[in-house]
Amino acid sequence: MASLKDVERLADDLEGLVGDLRSELSNGTDFERLVQIADEISEHADNVAQTFTSVNDALMERIDQVGGKRSSSGGQSRKRSQTTSAS
Repeated sequence: MASLKDVERLADDLEGLVGDLRSELSNGTDFERLVQIADEISEHADNVAQTFTSVNDALMERIDQVGGKRSSSGGQSRKRSQTTSAS
């Protein structure tokens, strides 16, 4: 599973890419290079979002497990009634 440390590494990479983008804008504009850098930034941002989603899903799953143990049948009947009323 991805971790917050992975996000930190991705953020470092993003900082470097933003520096490259600024440098390219300052030193002349090679639009092909700008597109390449922007694509890399986009890929890294997507990876950060996926990592946050993964961590959130793992935390929510754990919360559901812990909550399910405490309220055993109460939580299940509540889920069933929500499902039935949504239909």
